[in-house]
Amino acid sequence: MNDLSSPPKPEGDRPQMQRKPDWIRVKAPVSQGYQETRKLMRDLNLHTVCEEAACPNIGECWTKKHATVMILGDTCTRACRFCNIKTGMPMPVDPLEPEHTAAAAAAMGLEHIVITSVDRDDLPDRGAGQFVKVITALRRETPDTTIEILTPDFKGRMKQSIAEICEAGPDVFNHNLETVPRLYPTIRPGARYYASLRLLEEVKAHNPLIFTKSGIMLGLGEARLEVHQVMDDMRSADIDFITMGQYLQPTPKHAKVEEFVTPKQFAAYGAIARAKGFLQVASSPLTRSSYHAGDDFAQMRAAREAKLAKQGA
Repeated sequence: MNDLSSPPKPEGDRPQMQRKPDWIRVKAPVSQGYQETRKLMRDLNLHTVCEEAACPNIGECWTKKHATVMILGDTCTRACRFCNIKTGMPMPVDPLEPEHTAAAAAAMGLEHIVITSVDRDDLPDRGAGQFVKVITALRRETPDTTIEILTPDFKGRMKQSIAEICEAGPDVFNHNLETVPRLYPTIRPGARYYASLRLLEEVKAHNPLIFTKSGIMLGLGEARLEVHQVMDDMRSADIDFITMGQYLQPTPKHAKVEEFVTPKQFAAYGAIARAKGFLQVASSPLTRSSYHAGDDFAQMRAAREAKLAKQGA
């Protein structure tokens, strides 16, 4: 029986979600294009980071028939404090996933596709072989589609994995640093900052023509000068493209948002990044790794061609 005289449980004892500022709010996805993209992914038994990571841009992207396919299942072997993807023991790798990914690209008529994955520390090759198979299937079925991959760090097998994937020939190789080095122990405990930088250096060593890309989240408690240092570290690794977006807390159990960075601050960071020599910069509260990826790729390729023409002249 309830004791009506007992005081209510203080609100402070319950996990709370922070109220988002007006510039970070988006409308719920309801369009026909969204529903069609969702159905296609279900029919082909494909996962997307758009859904699994609760991306705020899913309504806009899926309406335009843009989706970031997440291979190697929907369960990650790590537990980063910023990420909404579930953690646990993954299912066996789906052998039909490469063909289904190519079928999805063909059905949506994609000019540019982004492929990412969960971490698979349980696999001997850390999942590198599945990236190769997906790239190969896409090249065979949709040869005009440019391919961007967003990979984990392949911890313990980095060099061999990079060599295999670079041989398959993606157009863009993305691996996110996610945050500043000081915050790694609490935000990204399963990874190492300088190992991620070395991974992107290794890509350029294998094939300088592959564009490299990396991104960080802002609002986790990083200092302005720490962000500037990450930019310098990326340029030292010859990274072509930097993305910067607002961290959003997926659930009350995840790391809290320490600051909602304003659009003006994001614009200032973007201007500094351009001055440091990146070929392409995306910096806004709603920026995510694959947001507007096709348009950004076209602009980055044009920027490289213009740079090479200028050097030749």
